[in-house]
Amino acid sequence: MDIKVGDKLEMKKAHPCGATVWEVLRIGADIKIKCTGCGHEIMNPRTKVEKGIKKIINSGN
Repeated sequence: MDIKVGDKLEMKKAHPCGATVWEVLRIGADIKIKCTGCGHEIMNPRTKVEKGIKKIINSGN
């Protein structure tokens, strides 16, 4: 998948705060994402994040 820093990811499952959109902060073997609803940041393995993606919303850079 072509994920870049600054992209927004619409995930299949909602965060407990109700938001489904996350912003990409860091890319590598792990991907760090930030919830656009509450600001919670998590770092998960790339494979887990890529499985949960419904749609990639490009930042336009």
